[in-house]
Formats: sequence, C-alpha cells, structure tokens
Amino acid sequence: MKAIPVKLVRCAIYTRVSTDQGLDQEFNSLDAQYDASSAYIKSQAHAGWTLIKARYDDGGYSGGSTDRPDLQRLLDDIRARKIDVIVVYKVDRLTRSLAGMVMASLRFSPSFRVSVTCIEILPSFSLRRLSRRGGEAGAGERT
Repeated sequence: MKAIPVKLVRCAIYTRVSTDQGLDQEFNSLDAQYDASSAYIKSQAHAGWTLIKARYDDGGYSGGSTDRPDLQRLLDDIRARKIDVIVVYKVDRLTRSLAGMVMASLRFSPSFRVSVTCIEILPSFSLRRLSRRGGEAGAGERT
C-alpha cells in the first residue's frame, strides 16, 4: 500500500512577555514558551507540521496593544502567505481576547487561511471561520 503524502504545514511560534524583567537571563520566559511550542509542533510532524526558521519574540510588550514589532513582522509574513499555523503557549500571548483574535483575522481577505493553536489548552482556532462568525464569537464570550 502506498503512503499518502502529507501536506507541509508551515508553523510559526509567537512568544510575548509584558515586562523586560528577566529577559537578560540565559533562559527566560520567551525561551520557555518557544521550547514548549516547538515540542508541540514536533509532536504534530505526522500531520506535516514543520517549524519555520524565523522567530517572533516580543519581550516587554503588553498584550493589550498590537503595536509590537515582532507581532507586526508575523502579520506581514502571514500576509505574504509564509505561514499556515501560528503556535502560541497561551492565547493571551497573541491577544488579550478571542474578540481580539477575530478582529485580527478581519484584516485578511476571506480566502486567507491561517490557524492559531494554543498549546496550554490545546484548541485550534481557524481565523477564517471566526471572521465569518464574528458576532457569534463575541456573543459566546458573554455566556
């Protein structure tokens, strides 16, 4: 029986911490988030997941604002279709709310496809699906 080829899924890791405290240490919170996310990507190799070389680390930036240099670089690479999946340790590393994730997805065209996987709770959100259901996602947060 012939093996079915697995489609390559290009994964990027985004890490963030709000303060500069401890970032000068040899191993810090950004490194811990990256290592955990990298291990998760490796665990999905059977599904074609592969880690891209670029790192997206915003140390010392609040999650309440999208004015973060590596987040902006990540968004540029998404727009350039270099990334299929964003892996974050916790959803609040990327944005403070599910509504924030929906708003970020609305910046892209309806044909754009990217998923966000949060390894702390292990859900995978399709930004395309959330952008179509924006009202429902917001309503779901209130319950």
